[in-house]
Amino acid sequence: MFSAEQSCWFVRKVICWRAAASIAWAVLLLPPITAVFVILSKFSLLHPIQTISECLSLLRSASAIFSLILLCGVILMVGFLNLEYYTVIPTIACSKIALLGQLLHPRQLVNSLVHCIMGIIVAWCCAITIGGRYETLGYPCAQSDGDSSPQMCLNEYHLILLLAGAFVGFSYSLLGVIHNMNYVSFHTVQQYKYLRFKGSLPLVVKCSATQALKSVRNYIVVYLFLGYIPKAWICKTLNLHLNSSAHPLDSIAGLLDFFLLYHLWISASFLLFTWHITLLLFRIFVTEVYSFPVQSSFTEDVHQCLPKVLTDNQPMILKFLALQDLALLSQHSPSRRCEVFSLSQPGGHPHNWNAISKECMSLLADLTQRLVAYHDTVATNGRAKSLSTGSERKTSSETSVTSGTDDLMSPRPTFLMKTPASVFARSIVGGPQSPLTAPFTPDLDSPFASPALRRLTAPVEQFSPWSGTVQSPHVMRRGPKLWSTSTDSQVNGSPQSSPASVPSPKQEPSKPSLLAQFLQNRREQVKNFLAKRVLIMYLFNKLPEASSQALFADSQAHIWALEGLSYLVQASFSEDQFGVVQTTLPSILSCMLVLQEAVDRHFKLPHASSKPVRSTGSMGDSTYKTLRFALRATLKTAIYRITTMFGNHLNAIQMSAEHRKRLQQFLEYKE
Repeated sequence: MFSAEQSCWFVRKVICWRAAASIAWAVLLLPPITAVFVILSKFSLLHPIQTISECLSLLRSASAIFSLILLCGVILMVGFLNLEYYTVIPTIACSKIALLGQLLHPRQLVNSLVHCIMGIIVAWCCAITIGGRYETLGYPCAQSDGDSSPQMCLNEYHLILLLAGAFVGFSYSLLGVIHNMNYVSFHTVQQYKYLRFKGSLPLVVKCSATQALKSVRNYIVVYLFLGYIPKAWICKTLNLHLNSSAHPLDSIAGLLDFFLLYHLWISASFLLFTWHITLLLFRIFVTEVYSFPVQSSFTEDVHQCLPKVLTDNQPMILKFLALQDLALLSQHSPSRRCEVFSLSQPGGHPHNWNAISKECMSLLADLTQRLVAYHDTVATNGRAKSLSTGSERKTSSETSVTSGTDDLMSPRPTFLMKTPASVFARSIVGGPQSPLTAPFTPDLDSPFASPALRRLTAPVEQFSPWSGTVQSPHVMRRGPKLWSTSTDSQVNGSPQSSPASVPSPKQEPSKPSLLAQFLQNRREQVKNFLAKRVLIMYLFNKLPEASSQALFADSQAHIWALEGLSYLVQASFSEDQFGVVQTTLPSILSCMLVLQEAVDRHFKLPHASSKPVRSTGSMGDSTYKTLRFALRATLKTAIYRITTMFGNHLNAIQMSAEHRKRLQQFLEYKE
């Protein structure tokens, strides 16, 4: 077991440097972006030459240089927040109350406050750059009582621009949670960084301008009704006065100013564009392909090799990049495939293949278990079935899977690919990460959650009947339980009697106390009362597709595992000189067939087969909404890839009749 320092080598040597490179490029792009903003904010159709000369002189002034330094500091802070909050597994709220809980999380409140402050700084730089009536917060004006001594009055144009920056920053923070803007996805087609940036630039411009227009619209409405509150507070705090001769801006007549609205929109667009560019560069750099060595001659570098990296749980970006590298090497690198198929010296053991195949099949088995649990919950209308009865229904086809592959397919308690409990869990910086929760996470805090549902989502013990491979009657056809086998009658070396041979003594259930009955009745009354309230039901009702999306939130890892396994098995037909793949080929096929049946059953559920509308007006990556369709296609392609290569040779493989019948459908191209 490697130490925490060894497991974080990737963060120090790769992720931090990639994040620093993305921030550096964002800072380098800031001067030309600022120059474009200056030209757009001061452009005049009547005096174009004078506008250009004014812009050039402004860009060389001390105020512009100071503003540029402040903007560089803001870019550094935005890049740090991207590094702090990013995730490769999106957080999907299954209900309105869950989304509200994410928005009101303490870390999210701190994040929103920081974005408000950064928005004010950017807006102040914009006000200094535009100049004119936006330049200062206060200006000298004559007193209303006729006194000749001047007094300082509030410049409301400067104030409305600063508050607009705070509002846009706050909106950016909230939309980041709603649209999962911290989610980092991996592109299917590999491209150079420049080409990815060039292709995404029009989308960034469009999203920035559109979101800025919406934010300004909302801000104008808020300022119209609540603008007097910050205006009075600023005047009282800074001892400023209101100029009675000037039109107040918190009125319809004051806000119907074309140049004011234009400057608000162009400033908000500049703010969002710089932040979106920083986010885009971070996504491009952090998802760049990293090539891991398959094996090393030095023991101190073993923890950096692909077989060891695949078994690491943290950080998640490391595991995803390792699975991506596995999928790529299995397709395009014959020399590295030979290292996967090679035997250890001395000893002659296929350690590389065993570690890689074991981890991939463990991921697939874990997904199958989650699909079974979800289907059981939906089939019983939220009431989980008894685990004791379900564990006694192990079929003959399942027995064939588990008889020789328990050590390969049983998910280890140390790692499960799951969705983070919150978007605010630290991803790589500042210490170890918190444990992850299951992608399908029922709302256990809801007043409508049953105790049986809580038992379903409770962690399964390592040696319980439900630990290991899939043992549900909803995936396989039911078959008799062979209680006479020695492998099923012992756990940890201690024999256990079967229910069929030794009758258990009848135990009378303990009668609950009066206090427990009273509390249970009160709880049911409260649940019935809340269920009749429309607002409560609106907040606690499950969103139609959210549960299915959350179930497949981490399916990109399973897609790469399927591609890596199938391509390696296909290549082993001609490249595996020692036959190391043939020993695990039955387990691989059984694992894929079990998963395929579970996926097919899931797509028969309501809302599981409906494709969501892809949103293009936000920088949030919505590819996670269609991961279940990509997984289903990849799974079927992976099985066809193996059956096409091996053909009738697969008839010699020992497997259950159910699996053989299903495999024959693929061999005959009828699936």
